Parts: sequence; C-alpha cells; structure tokens
Amino acid sequence: MVRYLPVIIILVLFIYGLIDCLRTDAGEVRSIPKAAWLLIIIILPLVGVLLWFFFGRPRYLPEPTGHTRAPLAPDDDPDFLRNLELSRRHKAEDERLRKLKSELEAREARLREQHREDGQQQGGKNRQDNPDAKP
Repeated sequence: MVRYLPVIIILVLFIYGLIDCLRTDAGEVRSIPKAAWLLIIIILPLVGVLLWFFFGRPRYLPEPTGHTRAPLAPDDDPDFLRNLELSRRHKAEDERLRKLKSELEAREARLREQHREDGQQQGGKNRQDNPDAKP
C-alpha cells in the first residue's frame, strides 16, 4: 500500500489541478491562456499541476482587515433601520390606500342609491303626468 502512495498523491494532485484549472475563469488566469494551461497539465501531469499552482492559478487575496465591519445590533445597523423605515412607510401607504378605496366604494354606493331613488321619483312623476303610461 505504501508503494502506491506516491501514485495516489500524483493522481489526486493531477485531478485537483485539472478541475481547478477548468473551473477558473479565463480572465483570472495568470501568465498564459487557460487553454495552454490545460494542455500543460494534461501533457506534464505532475510538473504541469505544480506550474499551474505557482504561476497560473489566480491569486485570491484576503480582504483588508482595516475595512471590515463588526456585526452591529439591529438598532445600530443603518441598513436595518433604513429597511425598517421603508417597511413602515409601505405599510402606512397601503393602509391609506385601503382607507381611500373603502371611502370611494362607499361614495359609489351612495351615488348608486341616490341615482336609483332619483329614477324612482322620476318614474312616479312621469306616471302622474301621463296617465296613459303603462306601469
């Protein structure tokens, strides 16, 4: 088993390096184009993978520590407070619109009722003025 260990390590490195190269965006690859790196990794498995890790793989730099923001309590977080204020405004606007809609529906109902009453009164006048009219 121990004598197969180097072969297993090389195979694992080869597969990892090949997949890493395939998944890396072509614009982030350093030194030479991505297709050339793939050829180098396939033709020279161990050397190609090592070259890829040292010269071709993108450098992922950690974020600067000076600009990190400590987690804030919700009442200290300006984004949370802004979203809370927007939510409150939306709810107030929805309530105002609901109230206006109910008032409009009530007015429309009163106008329909008034129109019906006016029509009935007009119908009664026409019957009184014209005795030949059929009911």
